[in-house]
Amino acid sequence: MTENIKFAVIGGGSWATAIAKMLCVNLTEISWYMRNDAAIEHIKTYKHNPNYLSSVEFDTQKLKLTNDINEAVAYADYIIFAIPSAFLEGELEKLTVSLKDKIIFSAIKGIVPETSLIVGEHFHVKYDIPYYNIGVISGPCHAEEVAMERLSYLTIACGDSDKAKIIADTLAGNYIKTKITDDIIGTEYAAMLKNIYAIAAGMAHGLGYGDNFQSVLMSNGIREMKKFIKKVHKMKRNINDSAYLGDLLVTGYSVFSRNRMFGNMIGKGYTVKSAMMEMSMVAEGYYATKSAYKLNQAYGAKTPIIDAVYEVLYEGKDAKTIFKKLTDKLD
Repeated sequence: MTENIKFAVIGGGSWATAIAKMLCVNLTEISWYMRNDAAIEHIKTYKHNPNYLSSVEFDTQKLKLTNDINEAVAYADYIIFAIPSAFLEGELEKLTVSLKDKIIFSAIKGIVPETSLIVGEHFHVKYDIPYYNIGVISGPCHAEEVAMERLSYLTIACGDSDKAKIIADTLAGNYIKTKITDDIIGTEYAAMLKNIYAIAAGMAHGLGYGDNFQSVLMSNGIREMKKFIKKVHKMKRNINDSAYLGDLLVTGYSVFSRNRMFGNMIGKGYTVKSAMMEMSMVAEGYYATKSAYKLNQAYGAKTPIIDAVYEVLYEGKDAKTIFKKLTDKLD
């Protein structure tokens, strides 16, 4: 089904590396764009990404590595974007090749700061890509466990089930199971919101709260997520499905979670700036917190956890004081 379809990966980080690894299992060639020339040369010479998931070894004969995003886009029918949302528009501004006839799938878990839109909406509104040509790749899945070839699950969301199935079949493998859904908006908002709750979980851990409180926090988090997403895009969905609850749990609890790590540092007393400087990867939840908080001013969902994280990150309030108040709002 995919033998005549060309794929490109946009991004050089851990998720891009994991997706390139999955694609290479089932395809004979993919285009892979990354900005870092040194990383490209390293992969060509040593067959692994020196900066992310360096244990993954690639068959370089399958890779068309390029530092020109236009070359990658021109090559592909299906383009998978896997770069931090904060940098997406900066990369898209380099395009001289049209995206109009391309199938776009996003593995980005965040909000585009320039438009305050989730990635799928951003492509639709700013680049006039029809929704049936836009899809989302979500978890529950950490790139690090893909690198270790541990059993992982992906949810592929697209309004066109045939396109979703193409991506699902192309990414599936011995240790990757995939399922498809038509809840593009809900899945992508869930992928964005769970990063905020993971920051909250990290803050709680950094402040010294234990597993008992963490369980209450996650329980309230999934209910808060349900209320928020229902306001944004009302449709029939089971919030306990893996794409929602499963992704929340793995991001909130895993040692691989960048957002939990970021929150943990804040809880231990780091400033936002110092925590960001110490981390080598972007915590998407930082940007998502501001966007979700601002969006909810119009939606009016009851979101005490998002509000608490916003107050700490953007209003500079004391995490210990804010979380003490939050404990009285949870049940």
